[in-house]
Formats: sequence, C-alpha cells, structure tokens
Amino acid sequence: MQFYSVRQVASYIRELIESDLNLSDIWIEGEVTNLKRAGSGHAYFSLKDNDAQLRCALFARRDRSPGYNFDQGEQVLCQGHIEFYAPRGEITFNVSFVQPAGVGRLGAEFERLKAQLDEEGLFDESRKRPLPLFPRRIAVVTSPDAAAWQDIQRVLERRWPMAEVLLVPTAVQGVAAVPGLVAALEELQSRSGLDVVIVARGGGSIEDLWAFNEEAVARAIFRCPVPVVTGIGHESDTTIADYVADLRASTPSVAAERAVPDQAQVRGYLGALLNRASRCVQGLSETESRSVERLITRLERALPSPELQQDRVSRLLRSASLAIDRCLAEGSSKTTSYSARVAALSPLATLERGYAVVQAGGRALRSPAEVSTGQPLAIRLAQGDLDAIAGKGVRVKRRRLAVVASNQSALPLDGA
Repeated sequence: MQFYSVRQVASYIRELIESDLNLSDIWIEGEVTNLKRAGSGHAYFSLKDNDAQLRCALFARRDRSPGYNFDQGEQVLCQGHIEFYAPRGEITFNVSFVQPAGVGRLGAEFERLKAQLDEEGLFDESRKRPLPLFPRRIAVVTSPDAAAWQDIQRVLERRWPMAEVLLVPTAVQGVAAVPGLVAALEELQSRSGLDVVIVARGGGSIEDLWAFNEEAVARAIFRCPVPVVTGIGHESDTTIADYVADLRASTPSVAAERAVPDQAQVRGYLGALLNRASRCVQGLSETESRSVERLITRLERALPSPELQQDRVSRLLRSASLAIDRCLAEGSSKTTSYSARVAALSPLATLERGYAVVQAGGRALRSPAEVSTGQPLAIRLAQGDLDAIAGKGVRVKRRRLAVVASNQSALPLDGA
C-alpha cells in the first residue's frame, strides 16, 4: 500500500489544475454571495447557483473591469483562471473581469478585452497617426467577393483616381477570418511605398463581425507600419479593431472617403489659390509701379535744372583749363633751369674753356703713370681730336707729359 503526504497530494492537485488549459482562461456565470471588500481594493466572494458554489477572489491589480462595482445577490459573468491554494486546501477562482450576466458571453468578452488593451495603451489618442493628405498607394484588407470591396473601389475611383489600390484578400467571417486578417496585415509590413491601409467588412450580426474583436487582429492592426482606417459593419457597430485603428469610419464606403481627398474639392481649392496668387501678384505689381513713380518724381525734384548743370560744367572746364596752363608754365620753367644746369656740368663746356681730354685704350687718363713710353694716345679738344704718342720721361715729373703729335708739333703742357 502506497502512502502520500498531504503536501504531495496538494502539489499533484495543483499541477493538474494549472496544466488544464480549460481552467486557465474560463468564463463562469453565477450569483454573487459572501461578498467582502478589503481596504486594499481586493474583493472576496463566492459564485453560486442552485447546485454548487465556488470561492472567488478579485485582486485590485488584476481587475480588468474598473468602474463596475457588483453587489451582493447580483447575477454576474466572470472571467479568470482556477487555482488550488495548497496551504488551505482550497480551490479558488481568480477573477480578472466581471460584467453583468445580462450582456451575454460575447458582450462580456468584448468589454474584458477592450479594458485590457486600453490599459496597455493600444487605444491611446497620442499614438494615432494622421492620414496622408494625398495618398499614392492604398492597401485594402477585405474579401474580394464582398460588396464592401466593390463599394471601396467605386469611391476611390470617383474621389482620387490617381492613387494605386492594392487588394490584400482575406476571409472576414468564420474560422478562417482571424488567421487570414492577421496574415494579411503582417504581409503589409514587407510592402514598401504604402501610404494608408483600409480594413473593411460589410454589416452583419455580432457573431459575423466577431473576428474584428479578437485580440490577435487588434494587435496586428497596432503593429501595422502605416495608418489604418477601419470600416466594419454599419454605423452602430463598433469593434475592438475600430478602437485600435488610427481612424474609425462607420462603413466601408465612408472609410474610402476618409482615406482620400475629393479631387473636385482639390481642383477647386487649387483654382482659388491660383486666382488669389494672381490677384496678389497684380496688386504687388501695381504697388511697386506706384512706388517707382514716386521715387522718379522725388529724384526729378532733387536734381538741379539742365541750365544750372550746364553752367556748373562750364565753370569746371574753365577752372581745369587754367590749372593745366599753370602746370605747363611751371613745367617749362623748371625744364629750362634744369637744361642750363646740365649744360654747365657737361664735359664739352670744360673743353670750350681750353682744356683737353687725353685717352689711352678708350679711357680717359688721370695720371702719367697710367701709360708707358710710345703708347698711342687720343686727345679730345673742343673743336677736334689729335693722335699722339707718349714720349720719354713719363715718370720724371708728375704733372708733365712729353707728347709727340702726329703732325710733328709738340703740345704745350703745364702752360709752357
């Protein structure tokens, strides 16, 4: 016989409960009883029906249904998971979300997921991206067989035909809708050049539209790299996808209208701008023309008359002529003076006074020692030249030089 400790059995029971996926995320409907609220915000109560009851705990940090305070005896629908608390040997339903039972299971699930994603920030207005003013490439995620696709095409062709429209086909209802929508949105992450995405589906019941209330679809829209416009169902229908999208439209056709501008309005706006620009240019031209005319008038008033200008020019010319004559006279006088001084210093003037220049070898002699006896000499006089030969006794007297001229006559030296 095998014996087990209490701890072993409790651990086994806990493992059984925690490994059961059906108990990890479960909805339970029942009447609230034994309700106790702690100062910390926790709530402890039981859910019961005619045959059984289950102990429950709603911890403040896990509460996904803020704003709804259920009361004793109220019929509610709760979502959470089952736990086995070994120290007390108790099975507890850890509740995360509570809604009145009258909203139904789908309505309660909608509110639970909405509260959860809102808390995570997927609905924050601060992260909503503005739509491009003039999109060039638009992706449409919808069923190719749906009327919504035909409506979107007609609207885009009428309002903004210059945009390229790319259909990303997917199921929008049934078991294939959720994986199809997620795959289509993830495919867009690899597409370049997209400006905006339209996620659309026509009207239907809450069950028909439920794929757009699934968490996986909401997170795929959140991850989309470009702004997303949703047009799901009719005006009264609102899905989780609408809350996550950057812009929610009431129908697929309205989604197409919100995604693109109206070409007629753009043309009218551009025409008005051109007219306004033309008027502005014309007004500026007229203003500048008047300004130029005023400046010309001021210049004409500031300038002297032609007669005064001519008289002034004549006076300037006379003054210039007198100044030039005065400069020429002074220059002539200085030239005459300089010429007289240069003539007085000329060697020719010295020769005119009876002096001679004796040269040997092409250079003037300054001393008898510079020549030897018999050396040819050239004598420069005021009125001609003589050839001579140096005689003897060149070094006898410093200032006496015996010269024999070529015409056999001796030259007087030292005045002798």
